[in-house]
Amino acid sequence: MTEPPADILFCLHFLGGSARTWEPLARELGGTARVVAIDLPGFGAAADVAGYSVDAMADHVARAIAAEAPARFRIAGHSMGAKVALLLARRAQDGDAGLAGLSGLVLVSGSPPSPEPIPDDRRAHMLSWIDADAKTRAREARAFVRANVGGDLPPDLEERAVADVLRAEPSAWKAWLQGGANEDLARRIGVLRLPALVFAGSEDADLGPDAQAALTLPHLPHGRLTVIDGVGHLLPLERPADLARLLAAPPPAGDRSAPQPPAVPPAYAELIASKRVNSRLREALAERATAPDPAYEPEVLDPVELAILRAVFHRIVPVPGLDLAAKLDARLAEGGGDGWRFAKLPEDGAAYRAALRTLDAAARAAHRRPFVALDGNGQDALLTLAQKGDLKVPEALGGRVDADGMRFWFEDARADAVRLYIAHPAALARIGFSGIGAGGDAPTPIAGNLPGFHATGLDSPEPWEPRAEEIAR
Repeated sequence: MTEPPADILFCLHFLGGSARTWEPLARELGGTARVVAIDLPGFGAAADVAGYSVDAMADHVARAIAAEAPARFRIAGHSMGAKVALLLARRAQDGDAGLAGLSGLVLVSGSPPSPEPIPDDRRAHMLSWIDADAKTRAREARAFVRANVGGDLPPDLEERAVADVLRAEPSAWKAWLQGGANEDLARRIGVLRLPALVFAGSEDADLGPDAQAALTLPHLPHGRLTVIDGVGHLLPLERPADLARLLAAPPPAGDRSAPQPPAVPPAYAELIASKRVNSRLREALAERATAPDPAYEPEVLDPVELAILRAVFHRIVPVPGLDLAAKLDARLAEGGGDGWRFAKLPEDGAAYRAALRTLDAAARAAHRRPFVALDGNGQDALLTLAQKGDLKVPEALGGRVDADGMRFWFEDARADAVRLYIAHPAALARIGFSGIGAGGDAPTPIAGNLPGFHATGLDSPEPWEPRAEEIAR
């Protein structure tokens, strides 16, 4: 019996790295996977190759993949390489024949589709020395490597990492810091249906667990985040054995699917199915009761904004299995609404986008963490400030809506969340609403009676109305 072919893993390195970054992982994987490491334009053996935008780097990698012509493969992207990997995954999902065999992603301390959350002073310092004299460059390159690890690298790996930084083409280094890292591809990359393993070091200051949860996972509904304690930004060099073990391990046991939507009690389901409910309403209720699509692709919001809205709506209506945020985005895309808005706010879609970004900026300003990474108490505290009109975020910190505007927006958001929840048949059953049985499709009487209500006194339910105890079962 012949052995099945080893898994092919195309590996893309970090800023200042090279194909050599992946050699420790390749050794640890042994024969369980064939590592094909690629030097990105301007780095490693491709230092003289031009084309430094994310698209140009993706083109370069796509050609390398085509040369191998694999039937099935994964792409691993580390830091800068992760953004390139995500763009390639988007192309594959859009039908690029040369990437048809892509079966999954491995993202390590990844640069997200959104602009990287790197402080301006750190970016400025990284730009300041790349064109300096040889002595300064050597000193700063070593400092750069050491600042990006959680502990000490083995001396040989540190020397190799420093050498890789020094042989990088300065124009490629600057192009990433001034261009690629700041490219906002969130809408373009959208939501990817591929399985993905996402790794982050607990000591990674900029692209650690919070950044991955807030900026990368919203694009990967089938992604799983693993945090490696004590590791900085350079996991493939710091802990290649751990990374190999995690890549080789089977998926964790247990059902990782999205929670099921609230169940409609049988007695209420019988009412919905009866002739007292017209077919148009019955179809609408059936659509509202369907399980949400975890890979819903937003149309008005981008995936990061949708993740923030999901967190907000969960604080308002904490019911598992309902994706009220996706329903709102779909309604906004259709132009639906309640027909009015606060004069202080723009149209609903723009108001939601701006307010959600302001809320996230407020979380970063107050806690140095994105809104989705805060616990329930932290999120509630910020939403309470918004409700009171006290959420003030300077524009320089990302504030797009002032305190008064946030108060108006949150009033609308609460109303939208409750309206969408109450529209679900399980919610209608919970409040005992039987008005859906006021009439059917036929104008003729049902069982000798006109459809609708006849007993209008207090505590005088119709014989056909589900009893509270039946709904509660």
